[in-house]
Amino acid sequence: MLEQDPQTAKPENGQESPPTGLDSVNQQLAAAYPELSPQLKLAAGYVLEHPVEIAFQSIRKSASAARVTASTLVRLAKRLGFGSYEQFREVFQSAVQAGPVELSGRASDLRTLASQTDDQVFLDVGDAAFDNIGRLFTADNQARVREAARLLLGAEKIAVVGFRDTFACAYHFAYVGRIAMPNVQLIRGQEGGLLTELAPFGEQDVVVAFGFEPYCAETMRALEIARAGGVKAIVITDTLRSPLVPGAALTFTVANATPHFFPSILSAITLIEVLLAECVAYGPDVLVDNVARFESRMRAMGAYVSNE
Repeated sequence: MLEQDPQTAKPENGQESPPTGLDSVNQQLAAAYPELSPQLKLAAGYVLEHPVEIAFQSIRKSASAARVTASTLVRLAKRLGFGSYEQFREVFQSAVQAGPVELSGRASDLRTLASQTDDQVFLDVGDAAFDNIGRLFTADNQARVREAARLLLGAEKIAVVGFRDTFACAYHFAYVGRIAMPNVQLIRGQEGGLLTELAPFGEQDVVVAFGFEPYCAETMRALEIARAGGVKAIVITDTLRSPLVPGAALTFTVANATPHFFPSILSAITLIEVLLAECVAYGPDVLVDNVARFESRMRAMGAYVSNE
């Protein structure tokens, strides 16, 4: 019996229509990931981490890079409801071709500069920084930012969680966010206080959680406590395979590649700026009033030094 053409297949699981956008594909893969077979997990992991390669490589080359067979990639596409691998790949091609390239394109200029100087580390860090931020500003993320702002503006209380390498992200979100939205609270979890700090949060509230690999046990515990109370989670992480993702109301994956020995938080900080700017831009007038009152209060207390 001849082997079935790996480019074509019928949808599985009775799913009539496949996801129509890259964001939907990624979310469905993330949701299904824990239940996948080892081979399908390898395939899904490669798909989640290499959207550009999936868009333009042949199925054979992608399968080889993922260390699976071509038929495994087809099975993965079928699981999502696609009738063929080509239909699956077209979603990635559309998303990549529609993505903005202005910021990422500047990284090419840095490569040119790198060939003219021996300061490779300095320029390579800049290269990675521009590329990471460029990956953040996509059409899918624009829609997701608007949805996140809606959740934040509608919340009675907002908890912010991030430990170790992402504590700086959580602190920045909480400090800047509280200027406009006094209902933002940084969760510190000191001396075993996670449960006590998160106990007041419930179904009308939102938790914003930051976590990159290696993922902190405290962050996972905080999310477990929050979700048990019905709190909606907005997760900022590095991949949809992150253990922080399951159960999240909204997930942002940010690029954190860098020549530096520690993962970059630049994209996460930029995302925070975008989220909080969106809240103030589309939120009630009181948010602007809160910012003005904060500034006046700080100046009256002598918090700032004049340069006049």
